Amino acid sequence: MTTASITTLCAGPSESTQATVSRLVDLATRGLVPMLDERTRLFCYRLNGEGGGIVREGLSPRYTAITLMGLHRLEQSGTQSPIEIKPVLEGLLSGTDWVDNIGDLGLLVWLCAQLAPGRLEELDARIGLRNALQRYRDAEKGQTMELAWFLTGLCYWGLALPVHLAGLKALALDVYGRLKNNQGNHGIFGHASRRGSFEGRARGWIGSFADQVYPIYALSAFSRAYGDQEAEARALHCARTICELRGGQGQWWWHYDSATGRVINGYPVFSVHQHAMAPMALFALGDLTGKDFSSWICRGLEWINGSNELQFDMENNAANVVWRCIDRSSSRLNRYLIAAFDRENSAIAESGDSLKALFECRPYELGWLLYAFADRLSLRPQGVQTT
Repeated sequence: MTTASITTLCAGPSESTQATVSRLVDLATRGLVPMLDERTRLFCYRLNGEGGGIVREGLSPRYTAITLMGLHRLEQSGTQSPIEIKPVLEGLLSGTDWVDNIGDLGLLVWLCAQLAPGRLEELDARIGLRNALQRYRDAEKGQTMELAWFLTGLCYWGLALPVHLAGLKALALDVYGRLKNNQGNHGIFGHASRRGSFEGRARGWIGSFADQVYPIYALSAFSRAYGDQEAEARALHCARTICELRGGQGQWWWHYDSATGRVINGYPVFSVHQHAMAPMALFALGDLTGKDFSSWICRGLEWINGSNELQFDMENNAANVVWRCIDRSSSRLNRYLIAAFDRENSAIAESGDSLKALFECRPYELGWLLYAFADRLSLRPQGVQTT
C-alpha cells in the first residue's frame, strides 16, 4: 500500500475523499435526528423509503447503543451532538431487560466504557458480567459477531479503568479463545462454533462480513489492552484476506467460507460495510500495527457515490440517508441454500442476474459512520507519517 496523500490516492473526479467524508459525517449528524423517538428515547429500527416517502418503523435498543457511541465520537471531535446523549443513555441503563444475549451485553459494556465508565461496576452488579458466557444462548453457540462485541466491551472496560484490567483478563481470554476456534486457516471467521449444535456444524463455517470486521476490531482492542501479539496477527490475517477478496468495484462481499477462504455469496453489498464497518475495523488495526489500509477504505466510499454495479449514488442528501444496499432480486432463501450447500459456486457475478437498491436506512449505519470518521482528520493510521 502506498504512502501517497489521501487526495492523490483517492480523489474522485471533482472532490477529494476527505470532502466526501466530511459530507457523509454531516449527513449522518442530520439524519439521526428524525430516527429518534422522542417519547421512548430510543432510535428506530429503520427508515423505510421503499414506498416513495420516508416512514419510521420500530424501535431498537441495540441500534440505540451503537448510535450513541457514534454521537459521542462526534462530540469528541468538537462538534455538538444534535441529540442530547445523556437522557438516551440513562434510558438504556434504567431498564436492561432488552439485554437478552451476549452481543447486546457486550455493546452495553462497550458503550458504558466509552461514555460512562463509572457505571460499569453498577452494571456488573445488576447483570452479572462474570458469568454471562454461561447464561446466554448466543455465547453457548459461539456466535462470532456477538462474542466480538463482548470482547470489545471487556477490553474497553479495562482500558478505561486500568485497575480492572488484570481482573478481567481471565474472562477476556475465555472469549478470545472462543473466537480463535471460529477462525479458519485462511484468516476467515465462521459464523459460530462448529463443535456444538447441529446448526453450528451445518452453517458455522459460513461467515458474514460482520463476522470478519467485528473480530478484527475486537482482536485489535484485545491486543492493545493485553499486549497480545497473536491476537494482532490473527486480526491482520483476516484483514488481509478480506482485502484480497474485495470486488473489482470495491465491494466488501457478504458471505465467506472459513474453511477455504473463498467468497461464497457476494450479495447484498451493504453500504454500511463500505462507509463505516470496514473503515472502523481497518482504522483500529492500522492504528495498532501501523499498516495503511487507506486505499481499501477509499474504494468503499467511491462505491457509495456511484462507482458501483448500478452506477447509482447511494447517498441521498435530500433525505439525509445512505440507502442500505445493492441486492439481487432473487429470493434470500435461494441465496442461502446456494451458500450453504454449493461451496463451488461463488455466487458473485452470475450473468443476467438483476440487481436493485434497497431504499431503507438504519440508525446504526449512521452511528457506525460517525464512530469511524467523526474524529478522524486523516484516513491514515494514527502515528504513521506521510511522504
